[in-house]
Amino acid sequence: MPAVATRQREFLAGLRQRVQRTPASKRRYIYDDFLKFPDDGIIYEIIEGELHMSPSPFFHHQQVHAVLFNLLFNYVERHQLGVVVSAPMDIVFGMTNIVEPDIIFISNERKEIIAKRIIGAPDLLVEIISENTEGRDRVMKKALYEKFGVTEYWIVDPDEETVDQFILKKNKYVWKGSFDGAGTIRSQAVKGFSIKVKKLFT
Repeated sequence: MPAVATRQREFLAGLRQRVQRTPASKRRYIYDDFLKFPDDGIIYEIIEGELHMSPSPFFHHQQVHAVLFNLLFNYVERHQLGVVVSAPMDIVFGMTNIVEPDIIFISNERKEIIAKRIIGAPDLLVEIISENTEGRDRVMKKALYEKFGVTEYWIVDPDEETVDQFILKKNKYVWKGSFDGAGTIRSQAVKGFSIKVKKLFT
């Protein structure tokens, strides 16, 4: 068994190296490049012209994702507020900004952004932190979503069992808090939707 664990660690270490951004490459990637990326299980995103790659998420990430997606999807469907979709689904903010958030809510008022891909800013985006994505989710994507006018942004941390909530006010994100298992988070983009955070992690 120790040998198996060692091989697993070596495999993950090699995978991490593979999916890391290569600082030496100064090439600016665009949407045309994005369309040529292989369907190989790697998540490809372009942020401000830089290519970022991540492996598929771990099991706990997907558990949390499933719980939150189901709660949000069922609520939105029941109240006919819009549509909720899940990764893999590309959002194209522009030629040099194409991302794949974990969960996406688009209100009825914004449905015109829906085509083969989503072209423009949804009302709510949710990112669930993975081992390789925390810095990107908390810094780069937060700045990107703010820049392009995403009304509300949640960052779910499965390890810390918290949800950080940001609301767009006068083109800037206002941090509403970091909600833990004792708290309830209430969405402003999804009218009337709230969730006890502990439900996501039990």
